Amino acid sequence: MKIIIAGAGAVGTHLAKLLSRDRHDCVLVDDCLERLAGLDGKYDIMTLHGSPTSIQVLKDAGVAGADLFVGVTPEESVNMNACIMAHALGAKKTVARIDNYEYLSPQVGSFFSDMGINSLIYPEVLAAHDIVNGLKMSWVRQRWDVHGGALVMLGIKLRETCEILNQPLRSLCGPDDPYHVVAIKRGDETLIPGGNDELHVGDIAYFMTTREFIPYIRRISGKEHYADVKNAIIMGGDKTAVRVALTAPDYMNLKIIEVDEQRCERLNELLNNVDTMVIHGDGRDLGLLQEEGIQNTQAFVALTGNAETNILACLTAKRLGVRKTVAMVENLDYVEMAESLDIGTIINKKTLAASHIYQMMLDGDVSNVRSLMMVDSDVAEFTATEGSNVTRRAVKDLGLPFGVTIGGLVRNGQGILVNGNTRIEAGDTVMVFCHEHNLKAIEKFFKKQTIF
Repeated sequence: MKIIIAGAGAVGTHLAKLLSRDRHDCVLVDDCLERLAGLDGKYDIMTLHGSPTSIQVLKDAGVAGADLFVGVTPEESVNMNACIMAHALGAKKTVARIDNYEYLSPQVGSFFSDMGINSLIYPEVLAAHDIVNGLKMSWVRQRWDVHGGALVMLGIKLRETCEILNQPLRSLCGPDDPYHVVAIKRGDETLIPGGNDELHVGDIAYFMTTREFIPYIRRISGKEHYADVKNAIIMGGDKTAVRVALTAPDYMNLKIIEVDEQRCERLNELLNNVDTMVIHGDGRDLGLLQEEGIQNTQAFVALTGNAETNILACLTAKRLGVRKTVAMVENLDYVEMAESLDIGTIINKKTLAASHIYQMMLDGDVSNVRSLMMVDSDVAEFTATEGSNVTRRAVKDLGLPFGVTIGGLVRNGQGILVNGNTRIEAGDTVMVFCHEHNLKAIEKFFKKQTIF
């Protein structure tokens, strides 16, 4: 595919990295030479210096033949204008990064589509959704819902209290058992487990199950003693914090600690109708944390713009007895370090944004694509079409590439776990787990083919 990315910031460069891996024809446009420096040598892409709202620059980038144009500069107006211009010049699809929540209203979707903007992405909203999901289940590192929750994937850190340690998975995950382990993160290594593999203390295990068996997974993983989150402290009052406060369940009591006094005043205006307390202060101040009841807090969320600050603050909160910590870590180089320190849930807005955009590049009936940073993998929902390869044989005989696992499917609204003898039917929504592999290579299994 021919893809043009406007903006060589965090989201743009990470997306370019993904596209380079997948061998797309990618052009990265930015008006700052420093941001572009060395990227064409580091990744298999072309770079172009110039304004993404310049007609000539867009023509030089080849916008007339572009399958996808992505506007992800820091400026919302630049992104939207660039998409409108790219559409007028021939780009087939466009997506713009925004920072105005009003634009996400379903009522204005057709308005933007008529202007030539096919999709809008608000990274802070995506991050807030993940954070709130994590707070609802204090004992889970990551949660991924398939088809509205008919299937659920849970990433869980295993401690000594786990009941299923040191046993071959073939004795734990049979055809009739209510879960499958689709991946294991062990140190720096990711395992796509077979029947002889075992779960060990310290592993992050990714369980695929159905909604009704979530309490069972909680019990066997030894997490029943984890208190549900009722009180949470958020350090940093950015846009993500605002979206968390506005979308958190009513039973959660939230406090936002913000060091900037003017921002505190703005937060009070934005959250006027929400039961959230805004506190002016430094979230790293032990005295302030104790004064605000850290000892009775079940979750601590660090959302400042500094990854080191967020990591250290979460370590402090853990030392003070908080079980659930969430850190915003924008520098991907720090993600592995944060995991080694047992921080808890790690949120990265650019990988969330890239996953959303990446979904638009897939030709098949694909939705809900997510990148799992900790296991260097992607998960996606594929819909099987009539006569497609995936419907012609049992799962064990499909010849799926190494590192690809089908964890489950949804048929007529019901979640079903998949085993080797399962036959996938046309119309099934199928959960595909893909480690270090191009999701494009999986599409052929879900499209109608004349030869198998």
